[in-house]
Amino acid sequence: MRPPLRKLVGSVMMLVLVVVYALVAMALAEGRVNDTPVWIQPVLYAALGLAWVLPAMLIIKWMEKPARKAPADRR
Repeated sequence: MRPPLRKLVGSVMMLVLVVVYALVAMALAEGRVNDTPVWIQPVLYAALGLAWVLPAMLIIKWMEKPARKAPADRR
């Protein structure tokens, strides 16, 4: 895949990731985190707030891969 197309696809994937993750994190925070003891809640909120970084790093790493070079002509 050519780098400009890879960056476009990666950007769309990042937008989808952020939107879907935000909705999932809000649902978890509302349903599960509020039921935990108060002293554990900051740790859970921090984990939920940072967990999207790992998949985002993988997408960025994929976006930044160099293009494949065409095989050299053999004579």
